[in-house]
Amino acid sequence: MRKRKRNTSFRFQPFSNKQKKLLMWWTDKSPYKNYDMIICHGAIRSGKTIAMIDSFITWSLAKHKDQNFILAGKSMGALKRNVLEPMFQILTAKGIDYHYHRSGDPHIIIGTNTYYLFGASNEASQDTLQGLTAAGAYLDEVALFPRSFVDQAIGRCSAETGEQSAKVFLNCNPNGPYHWFKKEFIDKAKEKKILVLHFTLDDNMSLSERVKDRFRRMFSGVFFQRYILGLWVLAEGIIYDMFNEEAHTFREIPHRIGRYFIGIDFGTNNPTTFLLIGEVGNEYYVLKEYFYNGREQSKQKTVSTYSRDLKEFMGQTHASIYVDPSATPLIAQLEEDGIYPLQANNDVLDGIQSVANLLEEQRLFIHEDCKETIREFSSYIWDKKAQERGEDKPVKDHDHCLDALRYAIHSGVGGELPFTNQRPIGW
Repeated sequence: MRKRKRNTSFRFQPFSNKQKKLLMWWTDKSPYKNYDMIICHGAIRSGKTIAMIDSFITWSLAKHKDQNFILAGKSMGALKRNVLEPMFQILTAKGIDYHYHRSGDPHIIIGTNTYYLFGASNEASQDTLQGLTAAGAYLDEVALFPRSFVDQAIGRCSAETGEQSAKVFLNCNPNGPYHWFKKEFIDKAKEKKILVLHFTLDDNMSLSERVKDRFRRMFSGVFFQRYILGLWVLAEGIIYDMFNEEAHTFREIPHRIGRYFIGIDFGTNNPTTFLLIGEVGNEYYVLKEYFYNGREQSKQKTVSTYSRDLKEFMGQTHASIYVDPSATPLIAQLEEDGIYPLQANNDVLDGIQSVANLLEEQRLFIHEDCKETIREFSSYIWDKKAQERGEDKPVKDHDHCLDALRYAIHSGVGGELPFTNQRPIGW
């Protein structure tokens, strides 16, 4: 249990009109006070999360006593990082004590209210909500949740305090226009009595024009439309449409490589790929590739053979190795052979974004001898059938080198490492 005792560097910045609307929508003089739900969606870094946390906590303490509430994120790690830490800073800045209980059913006690904490990583997550009666919920990054969890969380919100009914606060960045959340909640907001607020970078008054310009430069294509403009648009055609073979390939291997890392995409019936990547300053160079397709060679390799091939591929290079966590046979064999790989962050969209950002910024280059990797850039496309179901996925064909690239880049460079058992390895 942790009680608020520390100082904080959190300082409230002036709120934009959009943030003020979010902060005040539930108050007695608001025209939306009888709405059951609010959805804030739009650009990244647009100020919606901080204002929503503040609004949710202020509302729950002002309007309810002795009630339960739901706080949920894509995972418990994401909830702690994106919601709990800023929430604790806000509470500390306001002089409000809280008690954080990590063991058992994780929860926070603020005043007389209890806020239960949940991760919504898969369909089974809804089961953790069973039996709970709540007076409200805050779901962060809700477009990444399974729909079953969202429906269950909303269904749990039936408690009342006097004339004060339950309310649901939902927050997300855009996805595709066929995403279930867009179709069933945002598009039906009027009939479902939902207040929808669309945020842009200009709604965050703490961002300077220089910072906003930097964010605008970081993204292109569908990621720019979604994360900067805040639009629910389709991802169409080639995924890495910013890749230019002339601009993004090289011949001479650079000197003074600071560190090495390897991405591995393992297949039993599909190809297996290793990519060796070197870091030079803030640039990244794919130095060589290993590609074996058992179906084309008419001979499958065992995991012990792949382990030997990896040793030969690495030579005397000291490298961190990132492998898809689902490749358990290969991981077990590597560890038996004294090679301890790191479990890659396999978040597909975030990984694609990490690679795309480096390509857009001219910071990722492929050696001209990596023929399979270069070839896949022209065939790595969005799956139209998946988009019709509201999902963004690459077509699972001709994607093995770029999956290995995504594992290495997102885990070792542009992503966060969600596994606590990761350790550096050398060879």
